[in-house]
Amino acid sequence: MSDFPWGDTTPMGLARNAALAGHTFEDRTHAGRALADELLALNLRGPLVVLALPRGGVPVAAEIARALGAPLDLLLVRKIGAPFQPELAVAAVVEGSPPDVVVNEDTADLPGVDEAWIQAQVPAAVREIERRRSVYLAGRAPLPVEGATVIVVDDGIATGTTLKAALRALRRRHPARLIVAVPVGPHATMAELSDEVDEVVCLLEPRPFRAIGLHYLDFHQLADSEVCAAFDAARARRPSC
Repeated sequence: MSDFPWGDTTPMGLARNAALAGHTFEDRTHAGRALADELLALNLRGPLVVLALPRGGVPVAAEIARALGAPLDLLLVRKIGAPFQPELAVAAVVEGSPPDVVVNEDTADLPGVDEAWIQAQVPAAVREIERRRSVYLAGRAPLPVEGATVIVVDDGIATGTTLKAALRALRRRHPARLIVAVPVGPHATMAELSDEVDEVVCLLEPRPFRAIGLHYLDFHQLADSEVCAAFDAARARRPSC
């Protein structure tokens, strides 16, 4: 049975349909199950690795990992913002040994941005990446991705700038196949991402695109405890992870 509830005519189902009017997904778990159905249809060959972008991507990815019987890990990336506009990404630091620094060529020539300035921001980014792995995964080492089919998951994509940097870093680690799976994102961004990966799986590409959260009934900001709980549940379902 589909995870989309529209065919449920029970009183509870009708109430849920009314609540979902104007939305596509009940929550991130529901979105993950719908994405998992699409990925199962691809008959992906192992070894498989599912990488979640925290925080919001973790509950989505946990459902995909469960359905595929694949291990779940984090893709930890930290944006380096412009000196005068921190929200504008000029580079990204991606977890690794050593960490990968990927420069955004579209913004690399902005005033105040040069190689020395970017490198000066890297230690703080690495510390935050290490903190997140310690909090979410108790410092567990990242899963190897070389030779694997790697599925990168988030709860939605807007501009995709930081994700592109992370994907380029992942390519350097030689996965056999690289897939992006998201519930929702703008059509133009999905087209751009298709140049970075072997396949993009996106359930909804609204035109015009306004905001990820508009397509969820529940899109609350996840607490660290919820991220940890999703990983605990994934490990319990797959003891070998």
